[in-house]
Amino acid sequence: MTDIILDTNGDLALQDGDFVVDFSGYTHQEHILIATKGEFKEFPELGVGLNRMLSDDDYMPFLIDAKKNLEHDGMKINNIKFEENGNLNIDGYYK
Repeated sequence: MTDIILDTNGDLALQDGDFVVDFSGYTHQEHILIATKGEFKEFPELGVGLNRMLSDDDYMPFLIDAKKNLEHDGMKINNIKFEENGNLNIDGYYK
């Protein structure tokens, strides 16, 4: 998916006085996982709310919601799981 790119601070990336446009799928994943429902005004049901999951012992509803939200964004998800080291592994790609 091609879109405007953000820099490491979350600001718009600029190059030669213009916006940088490139593959942005990972940025979309990050924003969807962090955002809570209602933060995307055009799509109020989009958002997983990673911060809510951090204070809960049951992470399965988070994984189900994350899969649904990422698929709604156009990803084909093969598997989504937490690895033993705590990292979230998303096996998928944008169609």
